[in-house]
Amino acid sequence: MRPMPTEQSPADRRAGATPGALLLCRAGPASVAQVAPLLRDDMFLAPAGEEWSVLVPEGGPWRVDDEPVDSVLTGWATALAVGAPWPVLALWWDADRAGYTLASGFRRPVGYVWLAGGTPAGEKEAMHTFAARLGLDPVLDVQALERLTEPDPEADARTRLRGLLAVLTRAGVLLPPELAPGGDADRLREAAGAYGAARRIAGAARRDAPGATRPRPRTPRPGGGPGPRALALAQLTAGVPLTVWGVRQRSTGWIVAGALLLAQSAVNLAYGRERAPAPAPG
Repeated sequence: MRPMPTEQSPADRRAGATPGALLLCRAGPASVAQVAPLLRDDMFLAPAGEEWSVLVPEGGPWRVDDEPVDSVLTGWATALAVGAPWPVLALWWDADRAGYTLASGFRRPVGYVWLAGGTPAGEKEAMHTFAARLGLDPVLDVQALERLTEPDPEADARTRLRGLLAVLTRAGVLLPPELAPGGDADRLREAAGAYGAARRIAGAARRDAPGATRPRPRTPRPGGGPGPRALALAQLTAGVPLTVWGVRQRSTGWIVAGALLLAQSAVNLAYGRERAPAPAPG
């Protein structure tokens, strides 16, 4: 159910069509700021509702390597969701299509795609899975989502994304108007930089400088959540194949996703050793 990668044509690039992307995280900015640097891309981070935050990439592999924006965003969302106890919704658009990918834990990401003119190009069942994973109303919200899968000659792909966000307002999403999806990516980045509640998050390459603050490991959840060592093993198990697959496909987004999980597994292993009880004296 993951959206297939898209590619811009040379004509689209000459015309100045700029792919854009947003990452909505169901967590406060303080929590998101701990893991966002591992994506290795500079971002702007801002609140997007009482329990949500939004990440606006400054650059992205799609600007340098012409890698499809949806492929990169799916890798990023997957890595963030596996490494943190909250879901991540990636919104993306380019000259040909627009869509979303929802990643939650180790479950397979779910997504939907619309062609540029708004023609649905996904599976309706994906909308049901999307609603269930976010705890949306199984009647009213699902009906609203299903309307986004029906033909509408007056709604293009980017209008569909805004319709999706309208449904998510009932789940607490309140995206600042300046950061609405679908616009020119350069203007979106400028708006994020000028937005008073936003802060800039440097990528891991800059955070690795001497004296830089490193992300803290995820701590065990109260009431029986996974401990650092168990989480590290799960992250390692997921990170290795993601990295290998990314290298084979020459996909920067998936390589970053795998590297993020491997880095987090190393941090959690070290954290688990620090917290391990000292052996009893013989």
